[in-house]
Formats: sequence, structure tokens, C-alpha cells
Amino acid sequence: MITTRLEQIEKRSKEIEEMMQSPEIMKDMKKYASLSREFSSYDRVLKCYKEWKDLENSIPELKKLSQDKDEEISLFAQEELENANKRIDELEKEIEILLVPKDPNDDKNVVMEIRGAAGGDEANIFAGDLFDMYSKYCDSHGFTMSITNAEPCDAGGYSQIELIISGAGAYSKLKYESGVHRVQRIPVTESSGRIHTSTATVLVIPEAEETDYVLDLNEVRIDIFHSHGAGGQGVNTSFSAIRVTHIPTGTIVICQDERSQIKNKEQALKILQSRLADRFREEQLAKEGKERQSKIGTGDRSEKIRTYNYPQNRVTDHRIGFTINQLDRIMEGKLDPVIDALTSEEIKRKLENKED
Repeated sequence: MITTRLEQIEKRSKEIEEMMQSPEIMKDMKKYASLSREFSSYDRVLKCYKEWKDLENSIPELKKLSQDKDEEISLFAQEELENANKRIDELEKEIEILLVPKDPNDDKNVVMEIRGAAGGDEANIFAGDLFDMYSKYCDSHGFTMSITNAEPCDAGGYSQIELIISGAGAYSKLKYESGVHRVQRIPVTESSGRIHTSTATVLVIPEAEETDYVLDLNEVRIDIFHSHGAGGQGVNTSFSAIRVTHIPTGTIVICQDERSQIKNKEQALKILQSRLADRFREEQLAKEGKERQSKIGTGDRSEKIRTYNYPQNRVTDHRIGFTINQLDRIMEGKLDPVIDALTSEEIKRKLENKED
């Protein structure tokens, strides 16, 4: 029952509060931070639970007063009883959603990669447009974006750009963006005014923590070379770019944004660890069919997820059949309507799977 689960959360919250006051825990900053995050995650559901209990406890007295001989008191109590029952129903629905198992990666930073795909120069220009869109979205949500590798094109945009996005809840907001993004518009290079269709791919994975995947450096080859691309002339004055290769899987990561070889190496290894951790997670999920059913899309870079139609100012997310005629606002980083719709659909699917 839901009440049993809520009582367990209430008990756990009190245990954590006591643990956080322990001198031993306070000295261990990593453990303290972990407990603090868990404690905060219970805040909203416990507030709802307290309000729900208070209202439930008020029902017997309100029922009694609704039968009072004094008509004014009776009518007031009936109105309060109706409001209390309505609010109890609302709280029960909200609590049910809050109790849906949370993605353990939601609070993590994001490793993102955007590539121009089909369409030549126009695909690369569109990849640049997507990068600008995500940059504006991140700015509006207080996320920090750090480019780790960029391969700009002469016509504009990027054939490939990789970055790390940092901030609380970054992955929870951006995790639905993996896949093929399709654009329909008249390219600036098109003289006859014909509409072209081009694509860019986006890959989003959660940044790995130490416990997610243990990277064996004996299985990693590290190469150092001259930086190139975005970064200005000074970036080419020394060997600072790093390429790391995970020999067993052939996974390659390049970092050249930092002028420091040491920083590029740290970033490259962090991204490599994140990619391998994501690969391991996907292998595990492949064995768990039911959880996969609740996910929005597969996260596969080959899956067409969204179309940006410029002539009709329309954006369509094909995974949930969501369409919005606000492409101009979306490209300015106002992605919330799309992301909110995807989040709501995933919660709905999780609730449906829970009932099976």
C-alpha cells in the first residue's frame, strides 16, 4: 500500500537526519553530500503526506459538524468537507507520481555530442543550430556548458561538437534528446528556393561517477597531438590535444578544448568512463524488457525523434506524437513545452507498467 511506502520514507528521512548530525558523517563530505541529496529527494513527498494525514484526521470532525443544528455551522462544515475530499484526491494523485521510481541518473551532469549527418553543409549548419538551441536552454536553466571537442565547418556549424553540461538535474531535462533530429527548410546555399531535408544526430549520456564503472587504465591507449579547430591560434602552439582509446571496445574520445594537456586528459578519461558506463547500462536494460517499455525512445542515435519544419514554424516529436507551432521559440532555447510533454508521457508509462 502507498501508506506503507510513505511510512517507510518518513522513517528513513528521520534516520538520515540523525545520521547527518553524527560527527563521523560530517567529516566524510562525500557520504554527507550523498545523504543530503537523499534527504532532499524526500522533501516534496513528505510535505504531501503530512498535508494528506492532516486532512484525513480532520474528516471525522467535519462530518460531525456538517450535521450540526446550527445551519451556518453545518453549511460551513459541508463546504470544508467537500474541499478536504477534493484536496485529498489531488494529493493522492500527486503522491502516486512522486513515488514513481526516479531515474538514478537524473541529477547527474550530461555528456553530449552533436554531429551533422545527412545533408552535407546544411546538416553541419543544422548541428550548429542545435548547439545554439541547447546553449540558450542551458543558460536559462542555470546549467554550465563546457566544450571538449569541436570540428567547425567552413560553411558554418559543426561536423561534430562534444560538450559536458553541468548542473543539478541536467540529465533529467536533456535525456530525451538522443537520436536523429530532422530539419526541413530552404538552405542558404539553395538558389532555386527548394525545401531540403537534412539531419543531425544528438547523443546524451549521464556523466559517470566513480562507482558507475571502474576504468582499467591498462586497457586505455593515450595519444597526444596538436589541437585544431575552435580555440584560436594559441591552441596550436603546443601538443595539448588528447585522444584516448579503450582497446577492448574500440571506443575513442578526443579532448582538445583546454590548453592544458593534463586537463584534456582528465576530461577525455571522464567522458570515456561515461560512455563505457552507458554501454554497460544499455546491456543491462536490454535484459529488462519492462523497464525499456516505459522509456521514451531507445536513446539510439539512429532513431528519428524530432522534425523541425521551418516553413510551417512547426516542431514534431515523433515518439509521442507531440506537435507545437513554435519552432522560432524552440530554436531560441525555449524547449520546456517539448521536454515537459516527454516527461509527462514517461511518468504515465511508468504508472501503466506499475499496474501490470
